[in-house]
Amino acid sequence: MEGETQLMFQLGLTFFGLTSKTAPQFRKYVFDQIHEIVFHGKGGYDWGTVYNMPLWLRKYTYNLIKDYYEKEKENIENSQKNNKQQTIIDPSGKITPAQFQNKTSYK
Repeated sequence: MEGETQLMFQLGLTFFGLTSKTAPQFRKYVFDQIHEIVFHGKGGYDWGTVYNMPLWLRKYTYNLIKDYYEKEKENIENSQKNNKQQTIIDPSGKITPAQFQNKTSYK
């Protein structure tokens, strides 16, 4: 009888699909999402408000902010491609020494 009871409780059923292995990953995802909304919301949201948001609203807000910054990044990249201005910093963020020379002369 004791063996049957033990097997019944070890069926591996989980509460809403969370297990001891997936719960930390889900928790990190939730806190990352909250951080992104608070940080990139530029003061429009505080942590407590975002944490207590309904899930559907938090996901919607997160996706809006994410789309906004992706479009902004795309616009910046397009403007840099269209603007053929020479710069001393390459796209990777490194300074190119050949272009970092003072070409002005003082008389």
